[in-house]
Amino acid sequence: MTPSAEAKGIRLWPRTLRARLFVILLAGLTIAHVMSFTVLFFERYVAAKSVMFNTLENDIATSIAILDRLPATERGAWLNRLSRDNYGFILGPGVPGNPSLDPATMELSANIQRATGPQYPVKVETVPGDRRHVQAHLTLSDGSPLTIDVYPKGVMPLADWLPFVLAVQLGLLILCSWFAMRQAVRPLVNLAAAADTLDPNRNTPRLSETGPTEVAYAASAFNAMRDRIAQYLEERVQILAAISHDLQTPITRMKLRAEMADDFADRDKLIQDLGQIESLVKEGVAYARSAHGNVEKATRIDLSSFVESLVYDYQDTGKAVTANGANGGAIITRPQALRRILTNLVDNALKFGGSAEIEVKRLADDSVTIKVLDHGPGIPEDQLDAVLKPFVRLEDSRNRDTGGTGLGLAIAQQLAASINASLTLTNRTGGGLVAELAIRPHRA
Repeated sequence: MTPSAEAKGIRLWPRTLRARLFVILLAGLTIAHVMSFTVLFFERYVAAKSVMFNTLENDIATSIAILDRLPATERGAWLNRLSRDNYGFILGPGVPGNPSLDPATMELSANIQRATGPQYPVKVETVPGDRRHVQAHLTLSDGSPLTIDVYPKGVMPLADWLPFVLAVQLGLLILCSWFAMRQAVRPLVNLAAAADTLDPNRNTPRLSETGPTEVAYAASAFNAMRDRIAQYLEERVQILAAISHDLQTPITRMKLRAEMADDFADRDKLIQDLGQIESLVKEGVAYARSAHGNVEKATRIDLSSFVESLVYDYQDTGKAVTANGANGGAIITRPQALRRILTNLVDNALKFGGSAEIEVKRLADDSVTIKVLDHGPGIPEDQLDAVLKPFVRLEDSRNRDTGGTGLGLAIAQQLAASINASLTLTNRTGGGLVAELAIRPHRA
């Protein structure tokens, strides 16, 4: 197969499973329908031809017998009475024709010879012309020539209503094939959509376990898998939270003992290391709790007042945080989770940029975007998604002295998912970072 032919074949073959099954089923049903119609039409044609030839034999035999017994002067008056749509009688030798016969004419000739019998030898010829025309020449008992003038009929004409019936049947085939494919593929589409949006930490609707046995079984298995994943994740989060919580007590004791002990070499370094471990443990507990941020009840808040209150809290402590265009209006969200997200983003901006700006904007689809902007060094483009994962630190782009556990943005990302929002990071044109929180409308 040439490349062009192969490419053409790919274009003609549908890409979706629904379309492929629809084409296969429709093609099979259409072929079967055409074959059934062909068989029925052929059987009807054979039966009708058999009846026609039997009637032709009987009529010709009767007509010849009548004409042979009539006086020669009275035969002309009977010709119209004995004629039919496809044949008639001529008192005379007729028209000279061609003795060569095609298979259909030979079959007709054989029927005429059977009708006349051995008493009247027949010579059948084909008369030239646009229409099939056959003449059978014989001689009556008194020596008078008689010609049977036959115009054989072609294929039986179709009824006027038959094309409409066939069109209706084809429409029914298309409709039934489409409905069958929809019923067969829809559960698979629903299952793929559920798998694509699977999030054990969010209270998303479960797959319906109704319908055919196979569909109900697949939905039940998927729901059970989702429950097991949620259970495993909850167990691991609980283990992380428990370990992080239990580590705080011995770390605190170690810090106290180090501080109360006499001066010794590397005492300050040990206290500093213990402080970093304690900070990491606290962030671990916060991350574990953020995985279950959806337990907070959603309430209606005034976003402008909410953001201004957050900004005033930072300004009261002398931090360079400002709000520009805070016109978000009222939204339904989980305020504690939202405050934790914005706090992490603002702290991140202050740590690496020295200042933070908050911009709030409501979009036409009733969604809200909150942007936290800084003037720091930014993040390499290929690392913008990586920093949203736990324990990822970019020391090449951030100051090592600022420290950090690599969980701040991960916690913000986790909490954003719990309030039906998305968090994205982009670099500013003039330098710095933009953390954009897009909050979709709350659905009850």
